Amino acid sequence: MTARGWIKAALAAAALLLCAVLREPSRCCIVLGIFAAGLLAENLISELRYRRRLDRLIGYITRVQDDLSLAPPECASEGQLDILQSEIYKVVALLREQYSGERQQKEYLSDMLSDISHQIKTPLTAIQLMTELLEHPDLDAEKRMEYAEKIDLQVGRITWLIRNLLTLSQLEAGVLKMKPVQIRLPELMQEIHSALEIMAEVKGVSVEMQVPDAAISADRHWLREALMNIIKNCIEHTDAGGFVRITAMQNNLYTQLTVTDNGCGISKTDLPHIFERFYKAENASAQSVGIGLALAKQIINAHGGTVEAESEQGKGTTFTVRLYTQ
Repeated sequence: MTARGWIKAALAAAALLLCAVLREPSRCCIVLGIFAAGLLAENLISELRYRRRLDRLIGYITRVQDDLSLAPPECASEGQLDILQSEIYKVVALLREQYSGERQQKEYLSDMLSDISHQIKTPLTAIQLMTELLEHPDLDAEKRMEYAEKIDLQVGRITWLIRNLLTLSQLEAGVLKMKPVQIRLPELMQEIHSALEIMAEVKGVSVEMQVPDAAISADRHWLREALMNIIKNCIEHTDAGGFVRITAMQNNLYTQLTVTDNGCGISKTDLPHIFERFYKAENASAQSVGIGLALAKQIINAHGGTVEAESEQGKGTTFTVRLYTQ
């Protein structure tokens, strides 16, 4: 029984007790009449309140179908209608959250398709142009071979771009899972050094490593990909005669890798955006598509780690990667 029911029962008992005390039919009738009139008035008021709240709830349900962001009215704390109202608001809150997630997903897919279209447009245009040139019957064999090699280069670029975009989208969606194994840090860094050695020599940049004999738990393939992208970025933005230095340290909480170069640095305007997909800083090369650092960040985040960058134009850049002990 509700609190209101107990109050009614108490009033009824009081009226009967009063009638027993009075012992006069006329006075008893007056008391019972007053009690009955009070109950009738209370029922009418309750009915009006009930209908008003029900109309308000129906109106809210009608409006919220067109606008899920509509805030619910205040809800009381007892009664069946209050419970129904509370449950309806919970359903609306759940639908609002799902709607927001779906809208963000649609916006993400739209942006992704727009980015892919924009990035593929340039190599496809080049392929189309060179294909038209190859159709000329008087084109000599040397030129044909040159155009064929350029077409192959552009196809390779498109393949690389699509592969990395798919990887990036899988990481952002949480679909691609890391498979951690025990890795000796010096061995991993030596693999990266060997892969980038020729690139560094061509640029005239020395790559220095000071890595302790420590072990980490990580996905070997993807962590190598992430660190290579960061180190490669440093090499690309360092002039001949410069250096890229990789150091590491380990404690009970995390393993920290620091990649430092003395290259051209990154402007204060570009620095907050360098890990964004397809962002190209003002000193980016013409071949850059702005995906390497974004991919590196997502891979490191998937390991539960962090990556940050500090830079000063004309002095160089430092990337700090932290992989926390699991």
